[in-house]
Amino acid sequence: MEIVNKNFHTLGYQEDIFEEDKFKEECGVFGIFSTEEDNLDVASITYYGLYALQHRGQESAGIVVSDGEKLNIHKDMGLVSDVFNEKFLKNLKGKSAIGHVRYSTTGESRISNAQPILSEFKLGSIAIAHNGNLTNADIIRDLLEDAGGIFQTSIDSEVILNLIARGAKKGVEKAVVDAIQAVKGSYAIVILTEDKLIGIRDQHGIRPLCIGKINNSYVLSSESCALDSLGGEFIRDVEPGEIVIIDKEGIKSINFAEKTKKTVCSFEYIYFARPDSTMDEINVYTARVKAGEQLFKESPVEADIVIGVPDSGIPAAVGYAKASGIPYGIGFIKNKYVGRTFIKPTQELRERAVTVKLNPLKINIEGKRVVIVDDSIVRGTTSRRLVESLKRAGAKEIHFRISSPVVKYPCYFGIDTPYRRDLIGASLTVEEIRQEIGADTLGYLSKKGLLKSLGEDRGFCMGCFSGVYPISAPMEAEKDRLEK
Repeated sequence: MEIVNKNFHTLGYQEDIFEEDKFKEECGVFGIFSTEEDNLDVASITYYGLYALQHRGQESAGIVVSDGEKLNIHKDMGLVSDVFNEKFLKNLKGKSAIGHVRYSTTGESRISNAQPILSEFKLGSIAIAHNGNLTNADIIRDLLEDAGGIFQTSIDSEVILNLIARGAKKGVEKAVVDAIQAVKGSYAIVILTEDKLIGIRDQHGIRPLCIGKINNSYVLSSESCALDSLGGEFIRDVEPGEIVIIDKEGIKSINFAEKTKKTVCSFEYIYFARPDSTMDEINVYTARVKAGEQLFKESPVEADIVIGVPDSGIPAAVGYAKASGIPYGIGFIKNKYVGRTFIKPTQELRERAVTVKLNPLKINIEGKRVVIVDDSIVRGTTSRRLVESLKRAGAKEIHFRISSPVVKYPCYFGIDTPYRRDLIGASLTVEEIRQEIGADTLGYLSKKGLLKSLGEDRGFCMGCFSGVYPISAPMEAEKDRLEK
C-alpha cells in the first residue's frame, strides 16, 4: 500500500454565509472499473465525476486507484480542483478507482477524516468511501475497540472497514455482506480492493447510488449527472438493500436485506441533487417544476412577477409561474465567484452578505408585486435578508412561497441540520414565520402536495417534516456524535 499524500494539515474554512441557512448534504461517491479493452484513465474520469458531484460536498476530496496489485491514494482538504492537479492524477495509474467529496458537519475539519479511507488487512488493501450516517456506529466501535480494534478517524466509514477486516478470512465478498448486515442507518458506499469495485445501498434506499457504463466499463455514482457529464450511459439505480460487485468477470448483485419499504430522502429532490440528475426514476428538475405548480394550487396569489432564489428555487418558480400565468422573471443576479472564504466576516458584513452573493435586479422588481420562491426555510435568517433586499429594490408587495413543507425536525441520516431548537418551523406558526421574515404573505407546500409532485405511489423519507423516520432515530443528545 502506497499513500501518495501525507499532507495532514487543517484549513480554516468558513462557511459560505448565504448557504449557512440551508440543509447541507454530507458526501458524494464515485467509482469506476475499467475493462482491459477500454483501458480508461480511471483517475481522470474519477476526477471529473467528483467535479460533477462537487455540490454534495466542498470540504475535502480524495481518490484511490488500484493497479491490480496495490492501492494508491491522494486526498486533501478543499475543492476537487484544489486537491488535484495533472501531476497527482498522473501518479494515480490503474484499472479501477473510487472517489469522494465530503461536507463535514460540526467540529474540526481534518485530513484524517477525509475520504476515501485506505487500510491494509489480511485480505489485502481495501478502501472505502461512504455517504450517510450509521446510527449504531458508537456501539459497534466500542465493541471493536474492546476486542483490540484501533481507529484512526472519528467517522462511521472506518467502523465498516474494521468489520470487513474481522471477516477477512471468509473472503472479501462474504466479509462485506456480514459487515453491512451489522450496521444500521443510511449509506451509499463504494469499496475498492485490488481487483474489485463494490457498491452498497442501505436497505431503505435513503441515500442515492446508481450504476452506469462508459464504453464497456462500469461506473458507480451518487447521481446520474456525473455519468452524463462523462458521456456515460445510465443503466439503473442500485436497489435498496443491494450489494453490487464489479470485477473482470462483469457485474453481479447480492441482496443482503429482506424486502423493505423504499424511503428515499425527499430533500434530494427538493434541494440536494443537481437538477439534471434522475434518481429512482424521478427527474429532479421535473419534480421541482411540479412542486412549483402544486404550490400555486395550494397558495395562489395575485402578482406581477414570479422569481426564484438561485439556484434550487428556480425550477419551482418556473412551475409556479406556469400554473399561475404570472410572468416568470430573473429576480436576483448571482455572483458565482462568492463562495467559501478564509475571511471571518464582521457582523456588519454578515448582514450585507446576501446582497454580496444575490443582488436584486431592480428593473424587474421596482414597483411590482413579487412572488419569491425558495426550496425551504431552515433558520429564517436568509429569507429575512432576501425580503429586505427586495424592499430596498422597490418591491410593492412580497409574497414568499416555499416548495417544501415546514421543516420541523432534524435529520439523522447523512444531512447536516440544526438542532430542533434552531429550526424556525419547530417553534413558530406559519403566520409567525411570515412576521419574522417580513413578507406580506407566506405559503408552504403541504406534505401531500410534495408527495404529489414526486409520485403518490413511491416511498420517501420525510422525517424532517413529520418527525417520523424510516429507522429508529437517536435522541437529540446524540446529534453531536452523528454530526462528527
